[in-house]
Amino acid sequence: MRQEFITVSNYRIRLLEDGTSNSKHIILLHGIGAAAERWAKVIPLLAKDYHVIAPDIIGFGYSDKPDVSYTMGFFTSFVRDLALTLKIRRFSLIGSSLGGQIAAEFAIAYGSDMLNSLVLVTPSGMSAEPTQAFTQYVMAALYPNLETARRAFMLMSCGKPVDEIYLRDFVNRMMLPNAKYAFISTLMGIREAASTLKERLHKISVPTLIIWSERDLLIPVEHAYEFQRRISNSKLIIMNGCGHIPFYEQPEKFVEMVTNFIESVLASYYSYS
Repeated sequence: MRQEFITVSNYRIRLLEDGTSNSKHIILLHGIGAAAERWAKVIPLLAKDYHVIAPDIIGFGYSDKPDVSYTMGFFTSFVRDLALTLKIRRFSLIGSSLGGQIAAEFAIAYGSDMLNSLVLVTPSGMSAEPTQAFTQYVMAALYPNLETARRAFMLMSCGKPVDEIYLRDFVNRMMLPNAKYAFISTLMGIREAASTLKERLHKISVPTLIIWSERDLLIPVEHAYEFQRRISNSKLIIMNGCGHIPFYEQPEKFVEMVTNFIESVLASYYSYS
């Protein structure tokens, strides 16, 4: 993987990149409070066949954290401008948690023009009230130390061991200037957009794969069926034996499912063309 910093709409954005630029493109969007490293286990696997870009979403990681309102419109414009800056005209978009909600909103706004396919991994935006596990994660972000982070991430992984290096990086990132402001503003943006998301999901026309974990304690699996019901051209896969971040816990299985889906979509497109 290559790390670089680029300028997107006058903001300094950090990203991880792998694969060759003349391959089929995939953009990966992480969750709230996370960073591009969350995808570290799957990036090299996907890069065998694709050009993979995983940014620190604006406001998170080591990207700029401007004093703005972190609305879904702001995030979808960021994804659009990122692709345009990288001169990527069409791509597959994969988003996890907050990244999944951003990806869904992006598909509503720009899907037919820019996306080949869409993968939503336990996306936010459907829960009326936060779960206990999500509340614990919010507390870890706002009061960052190794103990609060460890408790939160243990819930996310359903009690499985947590990478100590990632825990320390999470704490360090949440102590950066404006990190807590961006986190809180994003929480408000999630809630604001969630009030109408159900009624807008039918506008997603791009082929969509929805992946959920049966043991997700942050965003319960029952929300998966609501996404599937409202996105007409969608397929749902429930992954067993993992928590909120299935691509981190079962990377090989995740990549196999995603690759099969993306290739089937592309094959259908070229067959139709």
